[in-house]
Amino acid sequence: MRVWVDISNSPQVPFFRPLISLLEERGHDVHVTTREYAQTVELLRLHEIAHEAVGPRHGGAGAIGKAGAMARRLGALRRYARGRGFDLALSHASHELPLVARSLRIPSSYAFDYEFATAQHGLGCRAATRVVVPAVIPQDRLDRLGARSRKVRRYPGLKEEYALHGFTTDEAVLEGLGLNRDRVLVVVRTPPDVSLYHRHGSPLFADVLERLGRDSAVQVVALPRTVEQGEAIRSRDLPSVVVPEHAIDAQSLVAFSDLVVSAGGTMNREAVVLGVPVYTTFAGRLGAVDESLVRDGRLRVLKSAAELELSKRVPSTEQPTRDPALLLDLMLTALET
Repeated sequence: MRVWVDISNSPQVPFFRPLISLLEERGHDVHVTTREYAQTVELLRLHEIAHEAVGPRHGGAGAIGKAGAMARRLGALRRYARGRGFDLALSHASHELPLVARSLRIPSSYAFDYEFATAQHGLGCRAATRVVVPAVIPQDRLDRLGARSRKVRRYPGLKEEYALHGFTTDEAVLEGLGLNRDRVLVVVRTPPDVSLYHRHGSPLFADVLERLGRDSAVQVVALPRTVEQGEAIRSRDLPSVVVPEHAIDAQSLVAFSDLVVSAGGTMNREAVVLGVPVYTTFAGRLGAVDESLVRDGRLRVLKSAAELELSKRVPSTEQPTRDPALLLDLMLTALET
């Protein structure tokens, strides 16, 4: 079977890494497309996933720029896929793939775990053959996106529990960044400023950087999403902050850290799975996955930088993960219709 996977953003790389390996182990021919955005291409190279960049770069923060880039990428993806004989197309929050797949009569599975990115998911859910989501997302929220129950398949737990299955830490990431391990290690992830669903500006993240970046007892690794964000953080000249120049083994970094403060979703949940205390500074509406983690006390919502609790921790030896074969098999049900 020839399988087409589109990976258009950095968090999709760890999601698909074990699934691609399983597909190849089962004898399938996997082809990966991507785009030049954030650290997606660097991460694909880091994890030695063969890929081809197709279409323009990200369209930026504005709706007009996004729409123009999307139209150009749809055309480029269609030209790429036509005549290649793909039997199945898979994506996670890459809504352009199911749109192209439908136009070419290729069955597709569209996965996501944050239901309030309504613009992209409304397109992806309606075009896809199958929609694969965490079990905790209520059906009525999916109905609004065009994902009726007959189209939906659900998986238990967090997608990060599948992505981190078999994960082992690598201390090389600490050595490569020259970190002082005697200090409290905090990993911070910038807000998704270019995302349409993140329109609520907040000074909280800047306040967090200022508090942590001038504390000599703390070592901060700031992971920007874009080159511009990285340059903005460096310009603050915060003595305790390190900004990597290139994509790194973020999962190992999180596993070794004492605290994570993130405005996104994937890194928060990786911290949860790895047993690391984590605060979210996300300024938009929390999705069902994060709502459940907050209720369970596994994720804390940060209201003020003064609330941060900083201390060294004893690394957890337990990492509850799940077999990614279950997730892959749900994605493959697109072939049943």
